[in-house]
Amino acid sequence: MNKIIVLISLLSNYFIYSQSGIEQEPPFNIKTISFVQNQKNVVPYFKLGDHFEFQFDDLYADESDYYYTITQYNYDWSEPTNLAKNEYLNGMDNQRIITYENSFNTLQLYSHYTQKFPNQFNQITKSGNYLISILNDENEILFTRRFVIYEELVNPKITIKRTRDFENRAGKHNVELSINYGNYILQNPIENVKVSLIQNADWKNEILDIKPQYTLGTELIYRYNKETQFWGGNEFYSIDNKIIRATNNTVAKVTSGENLYNTYLYTNQPRKNKIYTYFPDINGNFYIDNINTEKPAIQADYSWIYFTLDTPFLNDKKIIINGMFNNYSMSDDYKMDFNKKTGLYEKALLIKQGFTNYQYVLTDKNGKTDYENAIDGNHFETDNLYSVIVYYKGNNDRYHRVIGISITNSLYIQN
Repeated sequence: MNKIIVLISLLSNYFIYSQSGIEQEPPFNIKTISFVQNQKNVVPYFKLGDHFEFQFDDLYADESDYYYTITQYNYDWSEPTNLAKNEYLNGMDNQRIITYENSFNTLQLYSHYTQKFPNQFNQITKSGNYLISILNDENEILFTRRFVIYEELVNPKITIKRTRDFENRAGKHNVELSINYGNYILQNPIENVKVSLIQNADWKNEILDIKPQYTLGTELIYRYNKETQFWGGNEFYSIDNKIIRATNNTVAKVTSGENLYNTYLYTNQPRKNKIYTYFPDINGNFYIDNINTEKPAIQADYSWIYFTLDTPFLNDKKIIINGMFNNYSMSDDYKMDFNKKTGLYEKALLIKQGFTNYQYVLTDKNGKTDYENAIDGNHFETDNLYSVIVYYKGNNDRYHRVIGISITNSLYIQN
């Protein structure tokens, strides 16, 4: 009987972790999921051997037991690599997260969990794509998140240019790329090198499977036009509620509800048909902060944030609010509702205080993003963050290494 139980457990784990690396949304009680370095949320790219933390809050605040597992995936996240876990992980995962604290002096109670990497139980030994899965004490996956471990074997160079496509010249960015691998020996680099292009750390707009157009010695050149284009979008909106009771140029009104603060933002007007106006943002990111405390991770409170958008009713479209604060979720949990009485789209979201970027995303009824007709338009002047991840899998290799990463922005876009 014991052997049967063990076999069933192994098989269940195999099926769970053999799925594609699509990120699973958390339940309502799990908030503010974050990869952290230097006490700030960061884009989850980490050099092999570097220290980082994975953090999240549980609004049930009951000090539940949570466990984590780590799985390595191939370059396009379609399936796990062929490596056994002990080939990319020194030690054992499926460990309980033992570092947690309860919130202090907050109206919204929560338990704050922190898992450090590397740690006494395990250390990632190979570069690549990774998925961290958080499980409850019944071995059920609650949510997952992607992150990347990289080596500095090549230094890709990125240039952001305006598109040559005259029709979309005012609203698109084009990413040009070169990879000089110098003395590092690559087998058949045209086929074995893969690149991933990502805008504002949003995996959902990733561009994959772009081969180099040509080579110059040991340099791979990518100078496509349409194949490497992104819609420029507009600058993100911001919420600044580091002082949770204060109003400012992002917060119109704050009220004290029965249990939590209510933060009412100024009504936003669609910017699609307006000229571009530069307004500094943090490219979709968020920072947790309570200016009156020393430890915001457990002393920052949650508030109901009320969003309103003044735009006519869209019959077959949805408007989603997202950013890095919710991992660019396209879930209906973040869908705005049209209020016939006020003529406004409205939504209230529970968000941890600090400085938060957000955007309004237009989708069709099937959830496909309509970038071209974005609520706030597309402008080539928009400052976006662009990442290039370089993967390599030799002829006899069994996994995709990440041999280089480069990040730039489009602030100094070229013609």
